[in-house]
Amino acid sequence: MDRADFKSRRVSLIGEDRYKKYAVLVPIVETPDGRSLIFEKRAGSLRRQPGEICFPGGKLEAGETPVSCAVRETTEELRLEPSQIDLLGPGDVFVSPFDIIIYPFVGELRDYGYTFNPEEVAEVIAVPVAFFLKNPPETFKSTIVGRLPGDFPYERIPGGENYPWASGSYDVLFYQYGKLMIWGITAYIVQSTAALIDRYRLG
Repeated sequence: MDRADFKSRRVSLIGEDRYKKYAVLVPIVETPDGRSLIFEKRAGSLRRQPGEICFPGGKLEAGETPVSCAVRETTEELRLEPSQIDLLGPGDVFVSPFDIIIYPFVGELRDYGYTFNPEEVAEVIAVPVAFFLKNPPETFKSTIVGRLPGDFPYERIPGGENYPWASGSYDVLFYQYGKLMIWGITAYIVQSTAALIDRYRLG
């Protein structure tokens, strides 16, 4: 490698290797209410986040690209063929303060009959894109404060135990659609993707 390679290299996040990486598909379908997003309600038998609302997706497997992960998980969870997914492009990447990176992709579903895998999904729900464009999410702010281990070497830093550590904040978003509660990371992805659909006239 040389200077030319450096100039054109792909920029990465410092410390990216320690993040868990996931990918999701934001599925778009046509409904009587217009272009809509398909959400899953997670099966009650699942160990993590049972009953919560999400998009199809999951953790990247070894050697897998984010887009192939999103397609694989969607075909498994919604019982689709890959040919039924028309990928429109990538969404904006979500980096969580909790060591998670999520790569969203936007895609149209062809001939989707609202099928799903009951081992992972309790039901699927369509929500019009227009709802998210007209209704901003409710936002609640949480504070993130670092917790240091007992053997932290305070003697190595100015001020020792009195060092003025900074704290951060993290907005928790909520969309209420009838009885459906869409919140947290899924709400972040909805907010971002709805704006992209509007900006690029995908809806």
